[in-house]
Amino acid sequence: MTIEVTTLDPWTEAEEWNRYVEESNGTNPFFRAEALRLQAEDTGTTLHLLTGFKGQEAVGIFPVFEYARGPVTGAFSPAPRSWSPYLGPATLNLEKVKQRKADQRIKRFLEGALEWIETEISPLYTRIVAAEFDDVRPFSWNQYQVEPGYTYVVDLEGTEEELLNRFSSDARSNVRNADDDAYVVEEGTADDIEAIVEQVGQRYENQGRSFHLSPDFVRSAHAVLPDGSVRPYVCRSAGEDDVLGGILVVESDTTRYRWQGGVKPDADIDLPINDLLDWTVMRDGLRAGLERYDLVGAGVPSINRYKAKFNPRLETNYTITRGAFGLDLAIDRYRKLG
Repeated sequence: MTIEVTTLDPWTEAEEWNRYVEESNGTNPFFRAEALRLQAEDTGTTLHLLTGFKGQEAVGIFPVFEYARGPVTGAFSPAPRSWSPYLGPATLNLEKVKQRKADQRIKRFLEGALEWIETEISPLYTRIVAAEFDDVRPFSWNQYQVEPGYTYVVDLEGTEEELLNRFSSDARSNVRNADDDAYVVEEGTADDIEAIVEQVGQRYENQGRSFHLSPDFVRSAHAVLPDGSVRPYVCRSAGEDDVLGGILVVESDTTRYRWQGGVKPDADIDLPINDLLDWTVMRDGLRAGLERYDLVGAGVPSINRYKAKFNPRLETNYTITRGAFGLDLAIDRYRKLG
């Protein structure tokens, strides 16, 4: 069995790439060519759309960002410091294939993609963050370090009342007992994006942590991706325009991702803002027929206590690296100097 790995042009062959993205069960809107081009522009990287074919049939896609500055070279997916949701490899057209053949196709596609990366980029450092992609064995077999990470996922099933009843008692109470006349939680507009991003940035700054996501990047993604791919949910006091809190939600055909936001408000407000935001995001997703709400992360104990209130299940993702330890920090430094 031969799997040919080639590249598609991010501009002239974007329609073909996006068709493969839509056919795959392991992608999200940030796999789309228009979002990948934004990431490359925002991070000063070169985008490569690796695609694996068995004959004329596509079996895998793998967006890779090449970073080159001075003596530093790297291959990334997502792009370095892009704050984009999971990328990495994704497969398609394997549902009707027996497991043995599916395993072979995945193995050969990944080996071909990794060979392409080594031959064409020759990175000193490689970093890939993959989710909804379980078979990472070929990376280990090719001397990559594979570290599991975790996220919480809420299954959007049953009625709204059944979904709410699965929450912890305090989360249920916060949702049911909040004064409906005191607040509005709704899907906002592009005008609300900056307030959400600035809240997150301020939270990171208060904790002495760096934050690279710009409102311009999010507004551009909101504008170029299909309608509903990026949804800014906001909470306001009734009759007021100011945003008390918000969550940027990324939406695929099956899943809502809690991408950014939901930080603890600075103001002392007697309102469970984040409980109400997360509940509205889940409720609207259930009404729309979506299957999952990915809370995007389960690795910080203090935040986990909050997320666990929604009775999620634990899912695994993977950070895959190879090369000089700490070079990702060096690349970040070169970006700042540039």
